Amino acid sequence: MASGPDGTAAGHPAGRPSDRVRSRRAGRRAALAAVFEAEFGQRTAAAILERQLAETEADPGTAELARELVAAVVEHRDTIDARIELVAPQYPVVQLARMDRALLRCALGEVLHSPTPARVAIAEWVELARTYSGDPMRRLMNGVLGRIARDTNGG
Repeated sequence: MASGPDGTAAGHPAGRPSDRVRSRRAGRRAALAAVFEAEFGQRTAAAILERQLAETEADPGTAELARELVAAVVEHRDTIDARIELVAPQYPVVQLARMDRALLRCALGEVLHSPTPARVAIAEWVELARTYSGDPMRRLMNGVLGRIARDTNGG
């Protein structure tokens, strides 16, 4: 992709693509936090997310992506967990740490149930796994998401 003199993608106003990337990253982090907190069973992920969005006054793009991801995880959790178990049977979902389980569920929610290109979602979630869990989870995330994306896209 060609870039302009300021490093932004050609044809985009200066600063806009990076603002969108930042907004989407914030949406992923918000969704991850809500799905993680819901693991403790006190409130639903959707209720937790709405509380977070109200407290942080998130921008509309952040809120929209976070809601989409949480909805995908909640609606498709059983099939997401089954895909994880199929691709990585040595890592039973119920035995994963809560953060690792939340990371994988959110990542698969985005890869399987959103218009985000798989390669973009994978790169973002691998980085989030490294940040919130560490290198072993980063490697597991990369392997699981890569295999599921290949299997899903028939490639």
